[in-house]
Amino acid sequence: MISDVFVTCAVTGGGEVKQANVPITPEQIADSAIEATRAGAAVVHIHVRDPKTRRGSRDPALYREVVQRIRKSDVNPVLNLTAGTGGGLTLGGVDSPLPPDPAGTNMLGALERLVHVEELRPEICTLDCGTMNWGSRSDLIMANTSAMLCAMAARVQELGVRPELEVFDTGHLVMVHDLIKEGLIDGPPLIQLCMGLRYGAPDDLTTLMALVHRLPPRAIYSAFSIGRMQLPYAAMAPLVGANVRVGLEDNLYLSRGQLATNAELVQRAVEILQRIGVRVMSPDEVREKLALKVHAREVKVHV
Repeated sequence: MISDVFVTCAVTGGGEVKQANVPITPEQIADSAIEATRAGAAVVHIHVRDPKTRRGSRDPALYREVVQRIRKSDVNPVLNLTAGTGGGLTLGGVDSPLPPDPAGTNMLGALERLVHVEELRPEICTLDCGTMNWGSRSDLIMANTSAMLCAMAARVQELGVRPELEVFDTGHLVMVHDLIKEGLIDGPPLIQLCMGLRYGAPDDLTTLMALVHRLPPRAIYSAFSIGRMQLPYAAMAPLVGANVRVGLEDNLYLSRGQLATNAELVQRAVEILQRIGVRVMSPDEVREKLALKVHAREVKVHV
């Protein structure tokens, strides 16, 4: 068990949503991240959405507005921007997989997936450490080849940004060890154990412990589960040496039938942690623990 834990809030995600409690516009996403920080989150994990379609977007202008709003606020969370968009590959069907279906494919090159990271220089960005099927009876694959991940890790390292290595199953930890062995990850390695996704690691304790036992030495890691197990994981994570992640990207509800806000989910996680004797860390404490490089709060954009 660890006695000092940081909380990450995953503010909105990139999946399709119908519920009204999910922030959509840059202003809503930034305001929700700020409120989550005031509730006790040290790290805010940011996706952006097209305000017209409500779907996930990779538009750098949307990221720019969210980041600038947060940086101009009276709070100073650790910024964690996703680099996961741009890996969607939808095959043409079970009998004719090629060419891919352009309507569901958004594959991008390694550097193109990092355009917003290069411009805005957050302290952390995510790297999804493997390929996996996505959705029941679907032809969609979230494609992250080893060559792509090595190229992205090298560029992130050059930018002075800490990668959060997203692990969705046991094989993804093999990729984590390879990236470390090749010198592409500066210490301490930061890892997120993502549990409960269909065709990924299930959220049972046995699977979680299997992942924990395969972590690299000196890793700093978090663990979360999607859906109704999100808040139980807030209690369980410190018991296995992990930090905590909550937020509307992974779970929409505070309790059965009660839609949540990000601040409410963070507040509930903080209450759980404090009741079991765990201290919640501040953003600056996380910066020190992870040896993060703090970039200018105002990033100059060269057009």
